[in-house]
Amino acid sequence: HRLIFLAMGDLMERNQPLDAITVGDHLQRQDKLDDAGGRAYLARLVGNTPGAANIRRYASIVREHAMLRQLIEVGGDIAASAFESEGRQVEELVDLAEQRVFEIAERGQRSGSGFIAVKDMVQPSIDRLDALSKSEGGITGVETGFEDLDKLTAGLQAGDLIVIAGRPSMGKTTLALNIAENAAIGHNLATGVFSMEMPREQVAMRMIGSIGRVNQSHLRSGRLTEDDWTRINSAGSMMSHAPIFIDDAPGLTPIEVRARSRRLKREHGLGMIVVDYLQLMQVGGSIENRATEISEISRSLKSLARELNVPVVALSQLNRSVEQRNDKRPVMSDLRESGAIEQDADVIIFIYREEVYDSETPRKGVAEIIIGKQRNGPTGTFLLTFKGEFTRFESHIPEDYSEGVYG
Repeated sequence: HRLIFLAMGDLMERNQPLDAITVGDHLQRQDKLDDAGGRAYLARLVGNTPGAANIRRYASIVREHAMLRQLIEVGGDIAASAFESEGRQVEELVDLAEQRVFEIAERGQRSGSGFIAVKDMVQPSIDRLDALSKSEGGITGVETGFEDLDKLTAGLQAGDLIVIAGRPSMGKTTLALNIAENAAIGHNLATGVFSMEMPREQVAMRMIGSIGRVNQSHLRSGRLTEDDWTRINSAGSMMSHAPIFIDDAPGLTPIEVRARSRRLKREHGLGMIVVDYLQLMQVGGSIENRATEISEISRSLKSLARELNVPVVALSQLNRSVEQRNDKRPVMSDLRESGAIEQDADVIIFIYREEVYDSETPRKGVAEIIIGKQRNGPTGTFLLTFKGEFTRFESHIPEDYSEGVYG
């Protein structure tokens, strides 16, 4: 069949007709007619040619068998690499195997019709632009639920690595989970959360408090009012239908994060990934320099965002040196342990709350959100209100626009 197909291709390239006679003559000139089954076999194939009514199903059968052959080939390569690992670690071999199988699955899902005349693309493009112009704030990525942040970023873009950085207790996890809640509950986007600092039960409890606006101290102590229970049930109802998936395994490697993310995308689809937090990840092997290790982690997260075509939100700690300055607002050089984070990230968001350092400040509950870097957009600063009792950020309405960053 391969010989016959190649002969048909040769004839098509020469603009010659295709039938049992022309294909047979072409094979005979190449001295391959007998290997292809002879003229009688060609005639039998023509006699058994199916109609065009089920052509899509026939094409599907061909594609399925092609995928099976690819699986057989990849399976052999995987077995060979396992027998002769050449010093590579098991995790690396597993990642390579999963990547190759994932590529087969992705190719099997692709559907393309080849060239499309530009005249047929004009109207869909105009319709797309019209829809974007009518969308709220011109959001082209995943909406965060915070209007000022969405205005600056146009949403979290697919393929981008977004780093949320701050000193301890600033609210990094709270902001990331609030964004995840909005994506999953507000827009039904499957969201994977790698929580390496908190167990999944604690993450779920935070979400209940945030979504239902239930005081976290009530949730921890169990001293709940009737109103609390009403809010808890409402939050639980929303969460039970939200495609949020939490993985609380500690100290994951980039290879493990990538493998688990691929699996989540295959099984449930994927709209966004959250990693809490970057410095708690590990790299297998004998890397002794922590800065080099962090560099490899940040590069792998950027690569993951590109591969799965989703925004990856990674939390990061800041250096202690920020505590030694009078102005403790974070800057790029405060990113902990590696300048590679600054290079790899498409967007870097700093969180600063003055009340963490000054309990007497009149700006309690006010958080400065600083966009320190945006590869394809502007930087800037805006305010959010921090509701610590609910582990929640909300849009901020300043009492006096002449104060703070507005002045």
